[in-house]
Amino acid sequence: MSAAAGDAGSGSDRPIRVLLADDHHLVRTGFRVILEIEDDIEVVGEAADGHRAVSMTRALRPDVVLMDVEMPDVDGLEATRRIRAEQDQAGPAVLILTTFDRDDYLFAALRAGASGFLLKNGTPEALIEAIRVVARGDGLLAPEITRRVIATFARPGGPSTGGADPQAALRDLTPREREVLVLVAGGASNAEIATALHLGEATVKSHVSRVLAKLELRDRVQAVVFAYEQGVVRPGG
Repeated sequence: MSAAAGDAGSGSDRPIRVLLADDHHLVRTGFRVILEIEDDIEVVGEAADGHRAVSMTRALRPDVVLMDVEMPDVDGLEATRRIRAEQDQAGPAVLILTTFDRDDYLFAALRAGASGFLLKNGTPEALIEAIRVVARGDGLLAPEITRRVIATFARPGGPSTGGADPQAALRDLTPREREVLVLVAGGASNAEIATALHLGEATVKSHVSRVLAKLELRDRVQAVVFAYEQGVVRPGG
């Protein structure tokens, strides 16, 4: 079994538990077939609308909710908001997977607390790896989406993240925490940050948690956005 599965949920050596939320039965069946081939992933339930996704998340406590956007009753964005509002930091990661390549969906998903955003035109391999990534607690955006996030959040007047005075919060970071923020913004995992800074992974995890708390950010995806928005890192830099 892969190390990713061991990192899921409470950290026990078990598969990553995934809840599928999509209003099309054939789509859910296709996802189930793709995912259940993997030894380290287990599909624990299926929801055909956002209301069921919220209630089943509460009951089943999956590690990852694979969430469609356009669903009846309660859409995927509102369901994501409700799930993240109910759960603590150890709660499930929400991975948005949609057919619709729209900026309003993307930014609404980030604000709602989604840990990742993928388009349905990707490969099965990309979906499987995305589930493993967000189950570890890392954020993930498809490369084409990352470029759009950077372009939008880096320009004046773009959507904002963080607290009321982000520059003051940045000044409150220690030099080490700022180094960690830069590496997170570059897409580095905890293991990669540990290697780059010659630290243990547990120490890196503590640094990341402190950075998020000081900057009033929800997760690593928001940290990427914040770093570009505030000029800590720049596109191409």
